Amino acid sequence: MQLTFKRYEIKYQITEEQCARLMHAMSAYMVPDQYGPSTVCNVYYDTPTSLLIRRSLEKPLYKEKVRVRSYGTPSADQDVFLELKKKSDGVVYKRRATMSASRAEQFLAGNGDPQNQIERELDFSIKRYGGLVPATYIAYDRVAYYAAHDHEFRMTFDRRVRYRTEGLDLALGDAGTQILPDGKVLLEVKCDGAMPLWLVKFLSAERIFKTSFSKYGTAYQTRLAHSLRESRRRQSAPVFERERVSSLPAYRHMAPAHLKAAVA
Repeated sequence: MQLTFKRYEIKYQITEEQCARLMHAMSAYMVPDQYGPSTVCNVYYDTPTSLLIRRSLEKPLYKEKVRVRSYGTPSADQDVFLELKKKSDGVVYKRRATMSASRAEQFLAGNGDPQNQIERELDFSIKRYGGLVPATYIAYDRVAYYAAHDHEFRMTFDRRVRYRTEGLDLALGDAGTQILPDGKVLLEVKCDGAMPLWLVKFLSAERIFKTSFSKYGTAYQTRLAHSLRESRRRQSAPVFERERVSSLPAYRHMAPAHLKAAVA
């Protein structure tokens, strides 16, 4: 399995109808991935103040994300993938290490014992932040294809992109709140250079344009928007209702001061 990647990743949101037409057009050029359809499960790690995703949303020239990934819900004895994904000036670099879930947890806490070059890169990035904590779980249903004569050229189709901010453990299943609209498919084109002419012609004919869609970024912004709506709702409620709600322990962490700090 490939452990290092350097490529461009271009994203498009397409309809199911466009997806069906694209599948027909690509049948002469692309081959289904050998693993078939899969559910890709991730736990994204961040600082307690969400520094990585806040920086990423500012769209800097350089940004990075750290995650633990499995394909399907892993069993207790199944290894997971610890990944560092960096993007610099439009080019994506990914480093992937295979290890047990317990070792990945220690690694992300800044207590790693790197055994090879990839693990040393991961360890360096993690320790820059003083250790990381689980932030968001994200899963999606994926089918993948690669070019028959160029295995570096890949196309993936993701549906039912969903997230949760509780139960941040890959072993707890893939349930979550959907953040990709119904009837939409997230297409990602992964290549190390120019796209093939047949695909360029198809996208042009269908008037499909590239989009910016960060799964972790969208989940973070969705959670913030929900928290802010809840805060405004409580502030506009009658005084007696605000006093009753604010006295409940389950709501204390959603006080306006906390929300302002999260958005900062």
